[in-house]
Amino acid sequence: MKESVRQRISVLQPLLKDNDPEVRNVAAEAIERLEGSSALDEIMQALKTGDTGTKIRAIYAMGEIGGARVVAPLVYCAGRHEDSIRAAAVEVLGKITSPAVLQVLLEHLDDVNGAIQASAIAALAKFPSSPELCERIRPFLDCHDGTLEAEAAIALAKLGCHASAEQIIALLASPHSSTRKSAAQALSLLPLQ
Repeated sequence: MKESVRQRISVLQPLLKDNDPEVRNVAAEAIERLEGSSALDEIMQALKTGDTGTKIRAIYAMGEIGGARVVAPLVYCAGRHEDSIRAAAVEVLGKITSPAVLQVLLEHLDDVNGAIQASAIAALAKFPSSPELCERIRPFLDCHDGTLEAEAAIALAKLGCHASAEQIIALLASPHSSTRKSAAQALSLLPLQ
């Protein structure tokens, strides 16, 4: 651990016994975040040398740490050939709403793995809405697989894509219960015009 991290943790530790529970919670979260950021080098090493399970745990750990330092390694992992590593990286990248991440997630709409496509669709719902983004997600409403159209309906509703309303309504008659459920939820999330 870097000396400055140790110093910060030591000055925060007395707050763990503060009378105010909110102060105790914030102090605990701050200490956890400081410990996590100092562990990033170890996590990066595990990502480089570990087995698949270790690499996946490292990806999720980077998501907990957050910040600009984790974006490049996560983008690299999202480009890996192993489905499990790619899926974890896309899921974690979905928590980061930066322009560099947006492009990676858009690329994963074309992934060969449907679960990864679904994760990318769900992640894109967290970005600011744009006509282009809605147009990229809208075709998934016609997938008829019970997953992709369900994710697309929710994402388009969260993005406020009113042009998708009729297609979402049509999904209420889907043979897939997951799609019907998501379509109903999407209609409640889509802002009224």
